[in-house]
Amino acid sequence: MKRAMLSRSLPLAAALIASHPVFAREDANSPDLAGSAAQAQKRLMQTFTHLKFEDFALSPVKGPIYQAIAGGKVIYYAPESEMILFAAVYDKNGVNLTALAQDATARRKIDTIDPAKALAIGPEGAPTVIEFTDPDCPFCRALDRFWASKAAEGKPVRRLIYFVSEIHPEAAAKAEHILCSPDPAAEFAVLYKGNAPANLRKCPAGRAKVEADAEAIRKMGISGTPTIIADGKVITGFQQAELAEFLDQPVHVGLAGNGDQTPPP
Repeated sequence: MKRAMLSRSLPLAAALIASHPVFAREDANSPDLAGSAAQAQKRLMQTFTHLKFEDFALSPVKGPIYQAIAGGKVIYYAPESEMILFAAVYDKNGVNLTALAQDATARRKIDTIDPAKALAIGPEGAPTVIEFTDPDCPFCRALDRFWASKAAEGKPVRRLIYFVSEIHPEAAAKAEHILCSPDPAAEFAVLYKGNAPANLRKCPAGRAKVEADAEAIRKMGISGTPTIIADGKVITGFQQAELAEFLDQPVHVGLAGNGDQTPPP
């Protein structure tokens, strides 16, 4: 199948290349369309000089394309074609506009959660992140090891924990066990090493917190773990380089990106 799918929006076209098939319309051979296509192809190659293009043709997408949010993710909608597109849109400077839009949406939703109700792990005064995690998520466990290694280097972080309990079947019970423990932070470390006890603790307060976390996560549109909000930026997955860069910054803005600065320890 051909690799290029080009719309009338050149930034969107560049993002879709090499990921979607091409379907030429019946009128693609008309002189007017052929001339327009040649001009578009020339402009594409002049604008995105760092990319190598193998195919170029009309796409099935007609009319304007609109941006929407579904499940916390940015999608694109072409009403004239009755199509939705899942894509990352880049501008000519290589800026991922889709990621920026998704981050902006998540930052607006930060106000829907109360950091005071999160499980706080780590010293007060350290750079603070909001972390959406799952006790049975292997990448969440890798993230926990990463934070521990950075703390050993003298770069601790304060983590405001929200449990995602709808992905793995035992996640809710394990999260409740952590929250019901005398020392939740210590029990968190035990479970994230994969050492769950045979009998998990239960308590009304822990169960209520797990349910409240699930509701907050639905409002935020978080669909994967781990997800971290650091300095107002949404980091999806265990992105070690981005997290290390965050810890190396001299100052950190407030959780909602309001300009409040928390100096590193």
